[in-house]
Amino acid sequence: MADDKDQNKSGKRPVRHGSSGKITIIDVAEKAGVSIKTVSRVLNKEPNVRQSTRERVEAAAAELHFHPNLSARRLAGSRSFMIALAYDNPSLDYIGIFQQGAVHACRDAGYHLLVEPMGEHIDPELIDQLVQQMSVDGIILTPPVCDDEKILAALRHANVPMVKISPQGPSENAGIIRMDDKAAAKAMTEHLIATGHKDIAFIKGHEGHSATMLRFNGFMEAMTEAGLEVPKRRILQGDFSFKSGALRGGEAMTGDVKPTAIFASNDDMAAGVMTAMGRMNFRVPDDVSIAGFDDAHYARSTWPQLTTIRQPIEEMGKWAARILIEDQKKLRDGEKGRNVALDFDLIIRGSTRILHRNNSK
Repeated sequence: MADDKDQNKSGKRPVRHGSSGKITIIDVAEKAGVSIKTVSRVLNKEPNVRQSTRERVEAAAAELHFHPNLSARRLAGSRSFMIALAYDNPSLDYIGIFQQGAVHACRDAGYHLLVEPMGEHIDPELIDQLVQQMSVDGIILTPPVCDDEKILAALRHANVPMVKISPQGPSENAGIIRMDDKAAAKAMTEHLIATGHKDIAFIKGHEGHSATMLRFNGFMEAMTEAGLEVPKRRILQGDFSFKSGALRGGEAMTGDVKPTAIFASNDDMAAGVMTAMGRMNFRVPDDVSIAGFDDAHYARSTWPQLTTIRQPIEEMGKWAARILIEDQKKLRDGEKGRNVALDFDLIIRGSTRILHRNNSK
C-alpha cells in the first residue's frame, strides 16, 4: 500500500513523470490500470486488444496529454509508421483526392504518408531510397507504376508490402483496389446512346495506364451492342492531360461530319475538350455533348457542369492505406492480399443533352 506521501487529496496515486518531467508510457499504464505492454499495443494500433481496454488506455493518454514519440515507437518495433504513395499521373486533381483519403486513414492509425511522384521515366533508385533510407512499412502504387516490372521486382526483393491501384494483371502477394472501369465506361456510352447519340467520338487516355484500355473496351462494347459503327477518325489518343483533351477535342470537330458527343476518358481531358469547343465557337451541349470520367472537383466548376463517372477516388486512398497498415505482416509473409472492388456512379449534368430525333445521326 502506498504511504501518505504517494496519495493526493482524492486518495488516488499521483502521476509519476520521467526524469525529464515528461509524461511517459508508464504514467499512462498506471492511470489506465494496465501493463506497459498493453499500452504499447494500443498506441501501435495492434489487433487483439479488447475494445474496452483500448478505450481506457486512449482515455488515459488523452487526459494526461501523452503523445508517443515516433522515434521511440520505431525503436520499440520493426515498423517505421510510414507508408509511401508512388504515382505517375498528370491529373493532380486525381492524385490530390486519392492522397486525401490515404492521409485520413494514416492519421487515424498513427501513421504518416510519404508522397513520391515518379515522373515520366520511372526510376527504381527512388524505390531503393524509400526502402533503404526511409524504411517505409509499405507502398501504394498507382497506374502505371503498379505495372512496372522493375519497380515490382525491387519491392519484392526488399519484401515491402504493396497495394496496387487497378493493376493490369493479377497480383497474388499484394493488396488490390479497383473499380470496374470497363463497366463504368460502358454505362456512360449506353447513356449517350439512349439519349439519341449515335456518332460519338472517344478520347483514350495514357497508353501505359491499365484504365485506358478498360474504358475504351467498355465504350466499344456498348457501341457494338447497339449496332453502331465507330470509324477510326472517332477514336483519338490522349494522355489524360488537359492539353491532350483540348487538342484531340479540336481534331474531333474539324471534319465535315461532326460527332454529336465526345466521351473523354477522364475529366482533365473533358475540361480540355470544353475549352476547345469555346475557342471554336461550338456550344456545349447544344452543338456537341461532352462526357468525362472521375468526377474531379472541377467537374462541378465547369459551365455547363460536366456529365461524368464518379470514381470513388478518396475511398480508394483510404482502403489502400488501411490494407497496408492492417495487413502488412500478412503481406510480408507472402499471404494473398485483399482485393477490394468499389462501385461507381453515373452523374448526369448539363454538358450532355437529349437529342431531338431529327438531329440524331
